Amino acid sequence: MQIWVDADACPRVIKDILYRVAERAKLPVVLVANQPLQVPRSAYIRTLRVEAGFDVADNTIVAQCEPGDLVITADIPLAAEVIDKGAHALNPRGEMYDRDSIRQRLNMRDFMDTLRASGIQTGGPAALGQRHRQAFANALDRFVTRHAGRG
Repeated sequence: MQIWVDADACPRVIKDILYRVAERAKLPVVLVANQPLQVPRSAYIRTLRVEAGFDVADNTIVAQCEPGDLVITADIPLAAEVIDKGAHALNPRGEMYDRDSIRQRLNMRDFMDTLRASGIQTGGPAALGQRHRQAFANALDRFVTRHAGRG
């Protein structure tokens, strides 16, 4: 099992949590981004720099992740693709997506896109707070406890 991170949009505090888990659980963490990243020296943490462009990082993650891997992303379409491939998806706010919840999220995303296209201001998500960081850390720990060592 590997952890893949959609790193261009991943908040620094979430990356820090992932670095600690990588060391503690001895799990490979791959941060995929289209810009250079500073990461701690570790046998378990690496970066994969991709070309800039629409969905290049997402497509790389989908192509390289395997069933059982975990993908950290707030990108709903990316989460849907990796779930269809047999991987797992967790957003930086601590929500673990499954087949049902990701379909609901895709429907809501499409609805919000329709509203925005018609000129309605929908706003964005609330800032990532301490509650979200804690929810993420807890969900990640539960996942690692259940799935680490399975391959």
